[in-house]
Amino acid sequence: MKGVSFLENNYLGLIAIIEERDGISAIEFLKNQKDRIELLRNMKESVLTKDCKKQLEEYFSGKRRKFNIKLDTMGTDFQKSAWEAMQKIPYGKTISYSEEAKMIGNEKAVRAIGLANGKNRIPIIIPCHRVIGKNGKLVGYTGGLHIKEYLLNLEKTYSM
Repeated sequence: MKGVSFLENNYLGLIAIIEERDGISAIEFLKNQKDRIELLRNMKESVLTKDCKKQLEEYFSGKRRKFNIKLDTMGTDFQKSAWEAMQKIPYGKTISYSEEAKMIGNEKAVRAIGLANGKNRIPIIIPCHRVIGKNGKLVGYTGGLHIKEYLLNLEKTYSM
């Protein structure tokens, strides 16, 4: 790994920002993960993880709506197309999984979209929290629905 930075959020707890190769490759919510925290604490910050930390701090304070950071997504072509589609969802807005499937030109791939979104290792920057159920309910978030709800409420607050 090239580097790691840590960000403390009052609600989300400790967040690790990880650069493994050539770009940010993961953002991890580390609440109650002592072993993982210890492993990552042995790594140094990189220029890129420091920049990403700054951008995330700006996001949490309502000063940033778009990220300008180099990403290193690792996944299948389908997953990458789903993640690219999510990055087009405007700040403070939500779409359904079926709308995301339409965005990538495969409206029958709703379940596959859900699976791809669940494999997203770079939440917030690749905003999987902005994808909700067709009925408007919050469904499916790897970090937990409480995190998805927090992020959507944060964006709603700063969108006004």
